[in-house]
Amino acid sequence: MASNFKILIHRNDDNLHMKLVGEFDRVSAHQLLNHLRKYCTKFSTIFIHTDCLKELNPFGVGVFNSHLGDLDKDRIRLIFTGENAAQFTA
Repeated sequence: MASNFKILIHRNDDNLHMKLVGEFDRVSAHQLLNHLRKYCTKFSTIFIHTDCLKELNPFGVGVFNSHLGDLDKDRIRLIFTGENAAQFTA
């Protein structure tokens, strides 16, 4: 369990930006999914910035990607940016 993980959030017009910082594991994946569920009805586009991730646990990334389909993606557009963006599916 990564205690060294946080999500920095800021708003820009109708867009939300989430910067992932630290180590991404199973718990981090659920935190990110919970934030996306919370904000998906409020914003048309959510940018997820991955440059500040120090470590990506493959299991955590798998958990995130497998639950991503549970979100109402007809309402939002997810855009992953940064050097780790390819690890995440949208």
